[in-house]
Amino acid sequence: MADALLVLNAGSSSIKFSVFLNGDAPALSMHGQVEALYTAAKFKATDAAGRIISTHEWDAQPGHDGALEYIIRFVHSQCANHPLAAVGHRVVHGGVDYSEPALVTPAVLLDLEKLIPLAPLHQPHNIAPIRLIGERMPKLPQVACFDTAFHHGQPAVAQAFALPPAITDRGVRRYGFHGLSYEYIASVLPAYDPTAAAGRVIVAHLGNGTSMCAMRAGRSVASTMGFTPLDGLPMGTRCGALDPGVVLYLMDELKMDVRTIEKLLYEESGLLGVSGIAGDMRELLASEDPRAKLAIDLFIYRISRELGSLAAALGGLDALVFTGGIGEHAAVIRERVCRDAGWLGIELDIAANNAAMARISASASRVQAWVIPTNEEQMIARHTRRLIGAAGSHT
Repeated sequence: MADALLVLNAGSSSIKFSVFLNGDAPALSMHGQVEALYTAAKFKATDAAGRIISTHEWDAQPGHDGALEYIIRFVHSQCANHPLAAVGHRVVHGGVDYSEPALVTPAVLLDLEKLIPLAPLHQPHNIAPIRLIGERMPKLPQVACFDTAFHHGQPAVAQAFALPPAITDRGVRRYGFHGLSYEYIASVLPAYDPTAAAGRVIVAHLGNGTSMCAMRAGRSVASTMGFTPLDGLPMGTRCGALDPGVVLYLMDELKMDVRTIEKLLYEESGLLGVSGIAGDMRELLASEDPRAKLAIDLFIYRISRELGSLAAALGGLDALVFTGGIGEHAAVIRERVCRDAGWLGIELDIAANNAAMARISASASRVQAWVIPTNEEQMIARHTRRLIGAAGSHT
């Protein structure tokens, strides 16, 4: 009888889950989420083919604890023939100590709680399900998989800020994020382009959260996100890279306090802030409003600048990979990025791009361009399977 693995990704207003059947290569069985936890909570689960299995709505909002309990009951009911073997969690921050996934122990959980000041908007929500499951099912193994871990091997100079040691010694450095997505792309790229996979690749993870990563032989060399997931490219509602002097100006001239600035930079900026319309690229592409065009133009411009910067960090480029919601589905964004990157040697195949084929570069292109769907949940399931197997081999 095959066991099941539960993968959880808990955010501030939603909990996403996936169930994989256990094995050396865990296979997706179902996935779903509870969204709008504190306003109009709705549950939806689908099978691996996307067919709806179940939906549910609450009269009284369940919050994180109630939603998680509902998910676990649902998983148990659906997996009666597949006992739950472990839970894998996406955890945004692993700090300086966690360079790979970790089997959760009380000491590990304490370490993760100490990292809350480095990711105050994400880490508490990532940790809460770990703590709750540990209390309700203490014998069930749990694995923490970190969005920062993939970038640990970057050169020290790529991780450094030009600040005094009294500050940087407290963990203030460039961490990089979206590591689970990049790790997944690195793991499957050899099947698409083995030559590029062994060489210099830039992966553009374009979605509501957006970043780019330079990889050499499948390892992170540099990334656009830094100390927090706020840095780098403009995102759905996040500003991306910002002159620190702007923050000082907001404090001195507009008398904004820390929490007001935090809300501005995380929730009211990016594509939403520039356009005044939406943070969703689909809405902006469908709009004829000049502000929507400005937001898209800025998004493309910043990607093009960072592409050049990351190519410089690599000393050249062999392939560009698009992934994430925008990267996988917005052909016009890919076309504009590749057109701007013609100087790097990318020649786009328009028909292949419009059809969202895997390879979207022309056969004669010196640098290849690819569209590869990411799968962070699959990556977490692989790590969870490996770690609980390793733990079991020592019992």
